[in-house]
Amino acid sequence: MIKKEEIVEILNEYEKDKITIATLGSHTALHILHGAKKEGFRTAVVCEKGREVPYERFRVADEFIIVNEFKEINDENVQEKLRDMNSIVIPHGSFVAYAGLDNIENDFYLPMFGNRKILRWESERKLERKLMKEAKIRIPYKYDDPEKIDRPVIVKFPGARGGRGYFIASSPDEFYEKIEIMKKKNWISEDDISKAHIEEYVTGTNFCIQYFYSVLKDEVEILGMDSRFESNIDGLVRIPAKDQLDMDINPSYVITGNHPVVMRESLLVQAFEIGDKVVEAAKKLVPPGMNGPFCLQTICTDELEIVTFEMSARSDGGTNTFMNGSPYSYLLYGEGMSMGRRIAREIKNALKKDMLTELIT
Repeated sequence: MIKKEEIVEILNEYEKDKITIATLGSHTALHILHGAKKEGFRTAVVCEKGREVPYERFRVADEFIIVNEFKEINDENVQEKLRDMNSIVIPHGSFVAYAGLDNIENDFYLPMFGNRKILRWESERKLERKLMKEAKIRIPYKYDDPEKIDRPVIVKFPGARGGRGYFIASSPDEFYEKIEIMKKKNWISEDDISKAHIEEYVTGTNFCIQYFYSVLKDEVEILGMDSRFESNIDGLVRIPAKDQLDMDINPSYVITGNHPVVMRESLLVQAFEIGDKVVEAAKKLVPPGMNGPFCLQTICTDELEIVTFEMSARSDGGTNTFMNGSPYSYLLYGEGMSMGRRIAREIKNALKKDMLTELIT
């Protein structure tokens, strides 16, 4: 594991008045880069050849590092270019997937916003569940053996897959039948099967709550909320039930988009309480904790109980729904505050207070 002292040493060599905000050209890069420019920073994006078009056309990147494959962000020459730009890297889901957790933890010698150690805790189901249990928040019941399935469950697999390969089952037989279907589609491997995460399927409405924990203020902010478009389940539910029964289609839960939502106002008490508890648990289990953006994916039941079923420990895809701010960020800031801009604002304030080392690992 890279030691923070090593990253601080790199940071100390930077020209602090020439900091560049950098990220990988995918996932939430548009508002990360746009927000950084709004706060007066130079920006850089690492892009696969041919995928730089959005960042050129929306004019959010000052510098482009073009690679053949995203995983080349681990190459020393790419990292050296970023260090020469005085770059602070902002992680997101695609960055974690392409750079790889082992590389991020052991070979990525660049100052990174947030806590690089906690990225593994969102990727490994056992660690994710351990953190949420430590937080003492309501989470779905987990099955350790598919033979014990006695009610509807959702089956998930490791890593950031955007819902690909997930399925619903109500019995052991249905579990094994759908495992074979997923294998035929090449959505899961034999190795994935042993790592299947089987949990109670909680019915209700979906709220993905986008939080920001400010180290400088020691405060948890709610910056936005979204829900997901999922294919093909969203298309199937528009078909009358009698017709669904005649169709030989297995539902899938691949995330294809996000849409902004607001929560019933009385539920915000629970939303803040859950965020506060997760931040305190993260400080204890994975210091320095959940620094910066994080997301809790939740279901609200008809009894108005918020159940948390997943977390993202970095900028989440749903933050794309409020590039010019959400109702919640407007309440806090009275201006177009995206998650990307909120990150850049925290970095700018830390520079003013000479506290930048508190924000990076």
